[in-house]
Amino acid sequence: MSPQLVTTRVVSGALVSLPLNGFCVGGVRMLFGALADLVVVFHLAFIVFVVLGSILALRWRWIPWVHLPAVLWSTLLEICGWICPLTPLENWLRRAGGASEYSGGFVERYVVPIVYPAALTREAQVTLGIVVCVINAAIYVRLWRRR
Repeated sequence: MSPQLVTTRVVSGALVSLPLNGFCVGGVRMLFGALADLVVVFHLAFIVFVVLGSILALRWRWIPWVHLPAVLWSTLLEICGWICPLTPLENWLRRAGGASEYSGGFVERYVVPIVYPAALTREAQVTLGIVVCVINAAIYVRLWRRR
């Protein structure tokens, strides 16, 4: 018995047929799931860099050129209540991989259940943004006074 085929049109206009229940589709789904997991790891690494990256500036003088824009971006996300673009990307990759997406943002999904027992409120988001700025400002002030 031959497998059912799914026909898709690619950008160049050529038609590609993939087996519906075959290895190729399963492999693509696994790839999308792995990419979604990679986005989560990158997202967490970015958050850690934003919170603690100024410490790296004590060692490497070029770090503030990367770190300060990251702090500004993260602070704007928290204070304005925006959703980080990595969250919809992860959700899209999960859907493409056959998994369900989640609602809310990265912080609500992964960080809040670990750090906070209750849901993240708007006031908590603003407070987190301010705390990140204060921590980093204090480290940078110390750094610039040393030089």
